[in-house]
Amino acid sequence: MAQTAANAIISDLRDRIQHLEGAVARPKTVLPFGVCEIDERLPGGGLAYGAIHEFAGGGAGAVDGAAAALFAAGIAARTKGKVVWCLARPDLFAPALAQVGLHPDRVIYVEAIKEDYVLESFEEALRFGGLGAVVGEAVRLPMVVSRRLQLAAEGSGTIGLIVRRWRRQTEAGDFGHPTAAATRWRISVLPSEPLPVPGVGRARWLAELIRVRAGESADFEIGACDGQGRISLFSDAADGSDKTRQSVHTG
Repeated sequence: MAQTAANAIISDLRDRIQHLEGAVARPKTVLPFGVCEIDERLPGGGLAYGAIHEFAGGGAGAVDGAAAALFAAGIAARTKGKVVWCLARPDLFAPALAQVGLHPDRVIYVEAIKEDYVLESFEEALRFGGLGAVVGEAVRLPMVVSRRLQLAAEGSGTIGLIVRRWRRQTEAGDFGHPTAAATRWRISVLPSEPLPVPGVGRARWLAELIRVRAGESADFEIGACDGQGRISLFSDAADGSDKTRQSVHTG
């Protein structure tokens, strides 16, 4: 019996050592957007796995906030595996996520009664590993908490996407406080893509990369995520063209 117990302990220790060695040796990878003008602004050519990334609407309104959530959903859609989405407000519209490629059969929803529990669930999901992405909705993200989330992401190699949602205008100022996120994005709604006939064209967003570790900020006018989570980049207005350059990367 004593020998059996000792063997079990040794086996458990070996598993833990292998897990730690795997975390250290795991190569850093990125998720490209597939649009060179955007990817060249990001270290490694895309959004880093094993890191957290922040997204917020350009204003405190629901429209920009929804665009930020869809932008994050499109990124999650281009990963492989299940996606955990942690939230405290049960107002997420699943059909809208499906329109940007994140179908309901891939999403595990974690509903918490308050925001502190959302961040705790977000951290646990990051530590779990084996997921395509983990998404969490939060009003505030203190530096200490963001560092803990970043370490959890680094340990598992999972990409973490934090959507900042404001309930009132005064809360939007919290987005200016520093966090440990590898990138920080602000998404605003622009007039839709013009059509040669009456109608509503593809939605357009202003994507502001306002912070990137080891990189420079930039602004991009993009076409909203399509059914596979891909975005398009609109040509400069100066050339008089409405053509777009389409992302070709699908995860």
